[in-house]
Amino acid sequence: MTWVSEAPAAPSDTTARIAALEASLARANAALAARDLLIDTLRGQIARLRRMQFGASSEKLGREIAQLELALEELETESALPDVEAAVPDTPTRPAPVRSLPDHLPREEIVHEPVSGACTCPDCGGMLRRLGVDTHEMLDVVPVRWRVVRQVRPKYSCRRCEKIVQAPAPVSAVARGKATFATLAQVVVAKFDHHLPLYRQAEMMAAQGLDIDRSTLAGWTGQAAALLDPVVTRIRDTVLAADKIHADDTPVPVLDPGRGKTATGRLWVYATDDRASGSTTPPATWYRFTPDRTAIHPQAHLAGFRGFLQADAYAGYDGLYRSGVTEVACWAHFRRKVFDLHERSPTPLTTDILERIGALYAVEAEVRGQPPNARHRARQQQS
Repeated sequence: MTWVSEAPAAPSDTTARIAALEASLARANAALAARDLLIDTLRGQIARLRRMQFGASSEKLGREIAQLELALEELETESALPDVEAAVPDTPTRPAPVRSLPDHLPREEIVHEPVSGACTCPDCGGMLRRLGVDTHEMLDVVPVRWRVVRQVRPKYSCRRCEKIVQAPAPVSAVARGKATFATLAQVVVAKFDHHLPLYRQAEMMAAQGLDIDRSTLAGWTGQAAALLDPVVTRIRDTVLAADKIHADDTPVPVLDPGRGKTATGRLWVYATDDRASGSTTPPATWYRFTPDRTAIHPQAHLAGFRGFLQADAYAGYDGLYRSGVTEVACWAHFRRKVFDLHERSPTPLTTDILERIGALYAVEAEVRGQPPNARHRARQQQS
């Protein structure tokens, strides 16, 4: 048999291959750098639009923000995928670092014993002794599992006096209904916090073999609102009893079926929070929805309040100020206007104003949480 040895590659071929690999690597690095730059740009645009999300154009800005966030999500997902084409099969890939999983999550251990058993050696049959264990934790999820809770109340009768004894019926979330408090919470949180419409929740339940009509879910939502109304009333009373209230409003799109499009409602927020002044009183936040932004709404919400009101320069609050409420202007709203001007056309004046406000904010950061007298002293000395 004759052996034929392969001729070694010429130096020119090796140089050309190295040059081609270096060019390919440079193109890949450039593509990654461009993607990272685009991700940073999208994040900056989203942050800028969020700062601008006030006024009549907020609904349009909201849609633009949503589209940018979708694009950013796609890019971030793509950046997390391994580069299959560039990976070398013989080179082990190092997994991306993951933070340790939260300690409060329940743990379930699955022990994987050797196939041959844990007692005898698969080669010689000798007895095995344990050296240690290798462990690896992974995050797992248990999908929503619906169940039926059957309330059973046995009846007993006295043999002597024939008195019938039975435990009272437990409190029901819905009178003569079939939803527990947990079910109401699931539907309400999914609708208002996770933005899942009731028809979509009904579809998800149907996929799990549970036929619940959307109108039934709507009835449960209304019942949950009635159950929560005393809590909302208590929060309102707590907020209105405070000496100082922070107020603001934000536009929310509302379906308007008669007109075939969405209308713009308003969600008003009234908050009390004196933790920055060293107070131990828990904060409270009260929300009210209105179909528009007329001045009658905040004046009706805060009727009878005579303390300090911190809000933006919306003219709808002027009636409250004339009735005895003390106006407290808001630095954040003022600064935002100057910042928007500075972003579009920076000038020495806008730079000076922002630097001065930043210095004031630095003083406030140092005294946040201290009692009023200490904060007053620091402001007199530094601000």
